[in-house]
Amino acid sequence: MSSSSFKSSVSVTHITTATAILQIDDVTFLTDPVFGPAGVEHDITHLFPDAKEPLVTSSMEDPALGLHELPPIDSVLLSHEDHCDNLDPVGRQLLDGRHVVTTMDGAKNLAPRPGVHGIKPWEQQTHFIRGVKYEITGTPCVHLPGGEVTGFILHTAAFAHSADGRPNAIWVTGDTVYLEELKQMKQKFHIMLAVMNLGAAKVMPPGHSEPLQITMSGGDAARLVREIGIERIVPIHFEAWHHFTEMGKDLRQTFEKEGILEKVSFVVPGVQSKIL
Repeated sequence: MSSSSFKSSVSVTHITTATAILQIDDVTFLTDPVFGPAGVEHDITHLFPDAKEPLVTSSMEDPALGLHELPPIDSVLLSHEDHCDNLDPVGRQLLDGRHVVTTMDGAKNLAPRPGVHGIKPWEQQTHFIRGVKYEITGTPCVHLPGGEVTGFILHTAAFAHSADGRPNAIWVTGDTVYLEELKQMKQKFHIMLAVMNLGAAKVMPPGHSEPLQITMSGGDAARLVREIGIERIVPIHFEAWHHFTEMGKDLRQTFEKEGILEKVSFVVPGVQSKIL
């Protein structure tokens, strides 16, 4: 059941892949800044220690917005800083002098930026962002082996609580496969909105005989909607890169088959869409 006590206004502007503006009342969050043009090759050899030759990847689409078109950004939610489809050289410019929440490793790697804060899985931190008190909780992620990734649960006073006393909250999943551990979220939060990184991304690590799935599929998302009791989802992270195996059409079909399509808001890249 949706919560009538939730008084905030929430909109999402998808930019590319995992990059989105999350506007909550007067506070503007940005997720995983990627703003480089399509076709730029990124060396990813370091992500695969057993690689015998250089490995590169590139985006197939330009971001829907450029840096010069962004509103003032109050906080960056950075799921991980070591993958080029979550933070590229152009997007990295946004981190200087900015409030950032990311992984513990990410905070070390981005030092000495004083505005960068590392968060652990299920750790709850208090942050004052544009004068508004936010409780931010890290959520566990499993992505490409060898790296840290985090998701984020956001709660502020204006979100209020559900009828059973749980805090109403917004969840930004980060890059992750389905995890049983995520189900415990239901005991602690009433998730009004989940911005979900999907695409069923797959890679073929050197020496492996089968592709490795590193982000959730539409079926995984539907399962979490039911298990956690998520009110609404915004799917992102399913276009623009070759390693995605489920695109928008595939996701829509899956959500319809799973009976959750009415809970899904597909947003047009570059267009601010009011969700709550």
